[in-house]
Amino acid sequence: MSRKILVTGGAGYIGSHVVKLLLEKGYEPIVLDNLSAGHREAVLGARLVKGDLRDKAFLKSFFEAEKPIAVMHFAAYIVVPESVTDPLKYYENNLSATVNLLQASVENKVSAFIFSSSAAVYGVPKEVPIPEEHPVSPINPYGTSKAMVENMLTDCHNAYGLPYVSLRYFNAAGADPSGLIGEAHNPETHLIPLLLQTAIGKREKFYLFGTDYPTSDGTCIRDFIHVNDLAEVHILALEHLLNKGESLTLNCGYGHGYSVKEVLEEAKRITKRDIPYEIKERRPGDPPILVAKSENVKKFLGFLPKFDDLTRIIETAWQWELNRRY
Repeated sequence: MSRKILVTGGAGYIGSHVVKLLLEKGYEPIVLDNLSAGHREAVLGARLVKGDLRDKAFLKSFFEAEKPIAVMHFAAYIVVPESVTDPLKYYENNLSATVNLLQASVENKVSAFIFSSSAAVYGVPKEVPIPEEHPVSPINPYGTSKAMVENMLTDCHNAYGLPYVSLRYFNAAGADPSGLIGEAHNPETHLIPLLLQTAIGKREKFYLFGTDYPTSDGTCIRDFIHVNDLAEVHILALEHLLNKGESLTLNCGYGHGYSVKEVLEEAKRITKRDIPYEIKERRPGDPPILVAKSENVKKFLGFLPKFDDLTRIIETAWQWELNRRY
């Protein structure tokens, strides 16, 4: 049986960690990336095909030539503020391109479609921890694009029998302990790398948005999941579908969170460096607490976290930041 897995956006942060694990598990990942945000150097040992999902003719010939048994779809724009100022860029890339990918997947009868979704589909949560059945009510075009793809997956499953697992990420963080791959966004918008880049001197200061939230120390609380645990969830989701398991939508988090100040203090302790910061006004749309209700990913996929530890998350991210390869 073929072990070919198409990984779109596999040269990016989460995709590259999944590709590394697919290789270790004996699969044959083929990375499809236009390299607008990904890095060639992040693709360790897998074949990289440069191409764009918006090119239907290219996609058709790719599927006919390669015949992947499954698709893991990471390719998307992810900067929330940019999605607000340029929504059509996000709908074209995150939505229209995914329509093309779904058409090719259905036509070629793939056995599994794993989608990189987001907790952004929930908007401002009405209950915390957030269960999967929480109303979907995104508050920005990025979250809306993810929610719309989830709707398309449900419709494709009902109409064509496409098996899928949609994974709603909370805050992916950390880096592979090998130090070979890690988080390298441009621009960087995520908390832990921003703190570490300030510690190393790449940034003058860290901006802390809001200290008057209804939390224990007044700063936002977030559920951080180590990128290697997130990669493990993707392999479990793939094998679940290849074994004819039901289609699922699952939260990916640990079920508990840390405040921005807690993460800041832990980053200072691990790096043994000062991290200068400036307090700014709250950003619009930042919920006080975003924590996943995470029982279902364990129940349905048998997921057992290996990196559920803030210290470990920051240590691996710091190791990467000190010795960045790209």
